[in-house]
Amino acid sequence: MDGGNQSVVSEFILCGLSHSQSIQVLLFLMFLILYLLIVSGNIVIMLLITTDRHLHSPMYFLLANLSFVDMWLSSVTTPKMISDFLRENKTISFSGCISQVFFAHCIAAGEMVLLVVMAYDRYVAICKPLHYFTIMNLKRCTGLVLISWSTGFVHAMSHLVVIVELPFCGPKEIDSFFCDMPLVIKLACTDSHDLDILMNADCGLVAVTCFILLLISYTYILITVRQSSKAGASKALSTCTAHITVVMIFFVPCIFIYVWPLNIIWLDKFLAVFYSVFTPLLNPAIYTLRNKEMKNAMKRFVNNYLGPKGNS
Repeated sequence: MDGGNQSVVSEFILCGLSHSQSIQVLLFLMFLILYLLIVSGNIVIMLLITTDRHLHSPMYFLLANLSFVDMWLSSVTTPKMISDFLRENKTISFSGCISQVFFAHCIAAGEMVLLVVMAYDRYVAICKPLHYFTIMNLKRCTGLVLISWSTGFVHAMSHLVVIVELPFCGPKEIDSFFCDMPLVIKLACTDSHDLDILMNADCGLVAVTCFILLLISYTYILITVRQSSKAGASKALSTCTAHITVVMIFFVPCIFIYVWPLNIIWLDKFLAVFYSVFTPLLNPAIYTLRNKEMKNAMKRFVNNYLGPKGNS
C-alpha cells in the first residue's frame, strides 16, 4: 500500500448522504441510536446463547455467529458515517478506504455463506429430524462456520489485489458514505469497464450462488412442511419465515448494488444503508421477537442476573 498509488492519491473525499447541515445533525442522532441498538441487540443475543444451556443447540450456535457477523458488518462503515455527519471535510485515507472495501466484502460474503449454512441446518432439522444432532454436531457446525469465513476472506482478497494495483490520480470524490468497490473503481485513471464486469462476476458468483442455494433449500423445506403434521408445520413455518425474511432483506440490496447495478446514485445509497445498517438491526428483532425460546431465555437471564435473586 506504500507504492505509487498512495503517493498520487493519499486520501478520498466522501460525499455522504446529505449536504444540508440540519439534516446531517438529524441523521447523526438517528444513526447513532440505530448503531447502539445494533451492537447492544447482537451482544444480547450472543450473551443469551452463550450463557443459557437451553440454547446450546446447532441452530442457536449458528445464530450467535450471525449476530457476531452482523455486528461487525455494521461496524465497518457506520461509525465512520456517524462521525462524518459532524465534519465539514469528510475524508478517508487511502489505506482506510482499502480496509473498508476489504472488510465489507469479507464480512458480507461470509454472512451469505453463513445464511446458506443456517438454511442447511433447518433442512436437516425439518427433513431429517431423527438424524439432526448426528449430522449437525459441534465439529461440523464449526467447520461450516470456518468455511463461511474462508469464503469471505478469499472473496475480499480478490477485490483487495485488484484495487491496490489500480492507478489513482484524481478525481478523488466518492459519492457515498463509505468506500465501495464499484465507486472506487470509477476513480481509477484507466478504463474500468472490463474491471466492472469482472467485479460484478466475482460478486455474482458468491451472491447469486448462495441465493439460488437458499431458494432451493427453503422450497424443499416448505414442500416437506406441507406434508407434516399441523402442529409441527406451524412451528417450522414460523422459523423458516424468519429466515426467509432475513435472506430477502440482505440479498436483494446486495444483488442490485454489486451484481445487477442500477446506477441510480440515491437508490444505491439507500440500498447500501439498508444492508449495512438496517439488516444488522432487523436480524436481532426478527430472531428474538418471533422466537419463543429466545424470549424465555431473556426472562431466565433477567430473573437470574437482574432479578431479586441476582441482586441479593
